[in-house]
Amino acid sequence: MSRTIIESVDRHSPAQRAGVEAGETLLKVNGHPIVDVLDYKFYTYDPELTLELSRGGDTRTLTLRKEEGEDLGLNFQTYLMDKARSCANNCLFCFVDQLPKGMRESLYFKDDDARLSFLMGNYITLTNLSDREAQRICDLHISPINISVHATDPELRSLLLGHKQGGRGLEMMKKFARGGITMNCQIVSCPGLNDGSQLQKSMEDLAALYPAVNSVSIVPVGLTRHREGLYPLKPYEKESAAQVVDMVEAYGRKCLETHGTTLFWCSDEFYLRAGRAIPEDDYYEDYTQLENGVGMMRLLRTEFDSALGLADEVEEVRSYSTACGVDIAPWIGEIVDRAASKCHTKGVVYPIENHFFGTTITVSGLITGGDLIAQLKDKPLGERLLIPVNMLRHGEDVFLDDVTLADVERELGVKVIPVNQDGFDLCDAIFEV
Repeated sequence: MSRTIIESVDRHSPAQRAGVEAGETLLKVNGHPIVDVLDYKFYTYDPELTLELSRGGDTRTLTLRKEEGEDLGLNFQTYLMDKARSCANNCLFCFVDQLPKGMRESLYFKDDDARLSFLMGNYITLTNLSDREAQRICDLHISPINISVHATDPELRSLLLGHKQGGRGLEMMKKFARGGITMNCQIVSCPGLNDGSQLQKSMEDLAALYPAVNSVSIVPVGLTRHREGLYPLKPYEKESAAQVVDMVEAYGRKCLETHGTTLFWCSDEFYLRAGRAIPEDDYYEDYTQLENGVGMMRLLRTEFDSALGLADEVEEVRSYSTACGVDIAPWIGEIVDRAASKCHTKGVVYPIENHFFGTTITVSGLITGGDLIAQLKDKPLGERLLIPVNMLRHGEDVFLDDVTLADVERELGVKVIPVNQDGFDLCDAIFEV
């Protein structure tokens, strides 16, 4: 069945006004075949369109006018108008391979889809990208895209990705650079594999592609306790993490002098493991790599301080507690102390150890409902418990272990309030009376 069959047409949309009907198949726009969502979004941007449609073997064309960039109002079977492309790699550090058995099926799907990179910000490795698809990215100027680089040395990258095509990644990135495609990159750093001299080489190779390479994050490998039969990796310790931070900062200073941007940043997790202070706000420039945990803690503090400066002093707010990952707990504790100066109510911060995935996992976003219940049972929680919203499945009230928000509230006997990763939202949640 064609995935460009129109399932529904939005009321009062340009498509409805033009007479497009549900059940028709969208074949072409302005003479261009429509294969998937990239073609659809690119070729329907213009204000004047000719659509070629079919139903039951009959084909018709119609024209319409709309505002430039305005959505046509057509809905298809799937957002991509195609199946999501799965990952063809066997990465030595893949987090999905480290999940315990028995979780919901969707968590085990590994996507590696260039369309989702452009549309949703997902990271791709390029190993399943055909020459035709790579050329289409250049032709349609699909930009920016996010690329998991890990290493630029062909042999090492193939080893890390567990795929013989891994070694062609840098050459494909050079093609994108020539095509004017902007790339944001990440390197998952594994001790003894792609750090040290290999990390230095990767940074130099990527910096040579500036400005097409717009930013690069370096994050430490995440290792769960479910690694039976997998490659023997080890986590970063204080000294080894500090070596990575020093190397990245030193090369970042060189890039700042040469290109006017630091270009390479370590994630907050690297600073915490190294026992180093989180850099100041201006170090992170535009916070381009925020989704990879680069500067997330600093931005939270900066936003919170701004919000606190605008807040009126109050006598008392409802008692509260907050739960978060072990790494960020001291940072949240300082924020809670700051808030107490204006609301005269001191919240309690509970660092939650990750027993579900293993105690080497210390970030908030991977804390499960079961761990919250087990570690906060019978603890003084006040009238409400604040948690980061990224503990929950996106857009839902479900934790990674399928425990629901309602389950946690029932077991702990407290109202649980998910808070966005935003200092203003956190300030509002604390000052709620």
